Amino acid sequence: MKKFAYIGCLGFIAVITTEFGVIGILPQIAEHYKISIDKAGYLLSAFALIIALTGPFMTLITSGFDRRKVMLTAISIFLITGIVSSFSPPFWLLMLVRILPAFLQPVYIATALSVAVSKADKKNENQMMSIVFSGVAIAMVTTVPFATWLSSLYSWESSFIVQTIVSLTALLIIYFLLPSIPVKEKKSYGSQLKILVQPTFIISTAMNFFMITAWFSTYSYFADYLNKAKGMDMTTISYMLFLFGIIGVFANWIAGKMLSKSVTKTTAFFLSGTILIPVLLYLSEGNFAANIVVIGIWGFLYSPSFLNASTYMISSVPQSMEFANSLATSFGNLGVTLGTTLGGFMIISKGVEYNPWISLVFGALAFLMIVLRKIVEKRQETLQLCKE
Repeated sequence: MKKFAYIGCLGFIAVITTEFGVIGILPQIAEHYKISIDKAGYLLSAFALIIALTGPFMTLITSGFDRRKVMLTAISIFLITGIVSSFSPPFWLLMLVRILPAFLQPVYIATALSVAVSKADKKNENQMMSIVFSGVAIAMVTTVPFATWLSSLYSWESSFIVQTIVSLTALLIIYFLLPSIPVKEKKSYGSQLKILVQPTFIISTAMNFFMITAWFSTYSYFADYLNKAKGMDMTTISYMLFLFGIIGVFANWIAGKMLSKSVTKTTAFFLSGTILIPVLLYLSEGNFAANIVVIGIWGFLYSPSFLNASTYMISSVPQSMEFANSLATSFGNLGVTLGTTLGGFMIISKGVEYNPWISLVFGALAFLMIVLRKIVEKRQETLQLCKE
């Protein structure tokens, strides 16, 4: 039933607006609190680190609760975060209210995906998942650039007001349109934890981690990069975020179709951007028209990254979708943390214009994991045939 997928998508928009809405306003936050840009980046990296450390455990703990109640609780915390942040509290309090919803972000995503595929045929599961994950791209084309644009007109607090409105809307839609969905049969912790020792799952997890690290080493500082390396002002940057996102919506739809045919080939295709984009950004230099084209390609290849990462990991253990997805979210956000941290270090030591080269290195490592998984799978198939 697509209705459940679209409801999950709306909540995802609220989640992504909260997590990544700060990307476009990091320079303003740094200026307001009189801190360096890398310290302002903690608002993103700390959020991601909490997800990475607690995501799987929180998903296991909440796996037996009514899924509607879980989704409502998670979005309520995101709503509170937006309200408090919009009052420009002291930086320590801003950090605290940023961290709180991070505990429930992977829980919301895993639950929303589970709800979305609960009424779908097996052949349509990837398509339902792509609808939910399209919330990432939709947020990038609507709420995130709109929040950045508003902050360029008024103040950075405007960005958090947008987050508050989106979270409230999602909360009301879930409350009125999503029925109670109790868990009929809760899986034992042991049956879910056993996937942690499966070689293909471990390799898939590493691929996810390297791929997200690659993308976020530059994307976390999108506004700062376009400003200092490409000479764009904040208003132009908000337009670039809009372009980035609108192409991303289309990319997620394409990725959903492609994943139904081949998970590995689709993942490898979009992963190619981690190597291609650094080269294109270098070649485009200060040419405004060329940079617009590169940003469009960047948005297309980057936007389905979380969808591809989750699907790639789940494909190795389809019997444990929720827990596998929570681990995909967890390690993906660990990648966000490492990418943001390495990007911040690069800005301090060399300059933001060098950040894309971090992407190339980790993108190559991600490709290596795809090749390694193929080798392991073929070896397992050979052993299985020998036993038979």
